[in-house]
Amino acid sequence: MLRRAFSSCGTHLLSLLRCFSSSSHSTFHSKSQNFDAFASFNRMLRMNPLPSIFDFNKLLTSIAKMKHHSTVVSLSHRMDSFGILPDVYSLNILINSFFHLNRVDFAFSVLARFLKLGFQPDNVTFTTLIRGLCFEDEIGDALHLFDKMIGEGFQPNVVTYATLMNGLCKVGNTSAAIRLLRSMEQGNCQANVVAYNTIIDSLCKDTQLTEALNLFSEMIAVGITPDVFTYNSLIHGLCNLCEWKHVKTLMKEMVDRKVMPDVVTFTTMVDAFCKVGKITEAHDVVNTMIQRGIEPNVFTYNALMDGYCLQCKTDEAVKVFNMMVNKGCVPNVWSYNILINVYCKMQRIDKAMYLFEEMCRKELIPDVATYNTLIQGLCHVGRLQDAIAVLHEMVSRGQIPDIVTYRIILDSLCKNRHLDEAMNLLKIIEGSNMDPDIQVYNIVIDGMCGAGEVKAARDLYSNLSSKGLHPNVWTYTIMINGFCRQGLLAEASKLFREMNQNGCSPNDCTYNLIARGFLQNNETLGATQLLEEMRARGFSADVSTTTLLVEMLSNDRLDQSVKQNLSTFLK
Repeated sequence: MLRRAFSSCGTHLLSLLRCFSSSSHSTFHSKSQNFDAFASFNRMLRMNPLPSIFDFNKLLTSIAKMKHHSTVVSLSHRMDSFGILPDVYSLNILINSFFHLNRVDFAFSVLARFLKLGFQPDNVTFTTLIRGLCFEDEIGDALHLFDKMIGEGFQPNVVTYATLMNGLCKVGNTSAAIRLLRSMEQGNCQANVVAYNTIIDSLCKDTQLTEALNLFSEMIAVGITPDVFTYNSLIHGLCNLCEWKHVKTLMKEMVDRKVMPDVVTFTTMVDAFCKVGKITEAHDVVNTMIQRGIEPNVFTYNALMDGYCLQCKTDEAVKVFNMMVNKGCVPNVWSYNILINVYCKMQRIDKAMYLFEEMCRKELIPDVATYNTLIQGLCHVGRLQDAIAVLHEMVSRGQIPDIVTYRIILDSLCKNRHLDEAMNLLKIIEGSNMDPDIQVYNIVIDGMCGAGEVKAARDLYSNLSSKGLHPNVWTYTIMINGFCRQGLLAEASKLFREMNQNGCSPNDCTYNLIARGFLQNNETLGATQLLEEMRARGFSADVSTTTLLVEMLSNDRLDQSVKQNLSTFLK
């Protein structure tokens, strides 16, 4: 039954993976809004004389603002077919829409139309192209285009600079963004609050609070007034470092400057307090924001719920959930995920399933995290068939399982000795567009070793390099343990030395497992050498090893000199 289930699931999954990318834009906009846009366009085409390009641009702009970019492209093509010549503004809208549709090639092809029509690209054209390249993480190309823009005599404005700064910060190159800011200041372009905010936010995320605060002081010194986003970035960074006194000082300064904290400010503090177990302080923040007339939003309530769940206070988390609903704040997918996760951890699977069904009834679409949590919970309590049923439902609802999903199912199959089904699933993973990582193979190798299939495990281990993967400490530890269980101590020793030579240091688990393997096979000399090496590296015997040593010391048949050597490892 399992094999049939996976065969069906695999076929369905692979076909879904193949068609997903081509259909991802098919639901980009609603049919009714599409109809309205085309109806308005058709009315304009029937006018005599035809409206100006300015009027068509207004329509295209409104459609683009609704994020119906495929409609923009379609209507632009129709304008061409009716002989309506675009202007620079029209072409800039088209470039922007192509980028939003992940068609960088088409976006750049529009530049050819500029030349054909005798137009010169303007600052908006270059900024839009740079923004699109940054969105695609093509930061090198974006910098090249920026240099080309300057080389052709165009003067970048503050929006262009800020766009490129944002792209640099997005890929973690904050230092380059700062250099760009300095270059901007040396030129004729004055930085604004957005440019400073972009870099301050990135520095805060990189926990470079000193640099962020210095830049904050600098912007004030040059006459740029910080806004709520500036303060929120700094408060978030300080909260992450538990700098509560500095947060309080910054909050006071914020209010003194007539910048009012918003729901993001307070939610940031609630989340930070909850993460470090300061639930009382988090509640105080919520009460303060309500007193100031700022209603908590779904993210505020989620942070509070998560805080209670971290302390295993599930009933309190449910109270927060109910309070949120009673106050007219609609829970989102993450609200349900928080409770589903805690119920699964408590093995209250039926309660978790009830919440899952409730969110579906409320037309909330469960995400991959929802399904993974449920599948993990079901597998943990031994309900593998139900977990597979949830996997089927996941695929049928259009959610693509990720590598975590497959790891969970693989682990459960292996632990339940369904190795054939596990291997079938591994083939599905290898045949999909996902790249199985070393953890996936560790799970399968461990399952094989646990079932006594050490030769098959060794074969899979030997093929890792051909798959572009390198064994990690757990791969080695699993294989060494498998060899020890089969009494293949020479193989275990060889692999143990090999991992050192390959630059993968054994951890305490590796040492304890191989030492126990030697002890259980009465190779006390080898075990003693391993225990001595383990201790020299700063590791100690774990509970299982200690228990085994105590049992051996109680064995009257064991040589006294051996007992004396082994007893030193219990001190």
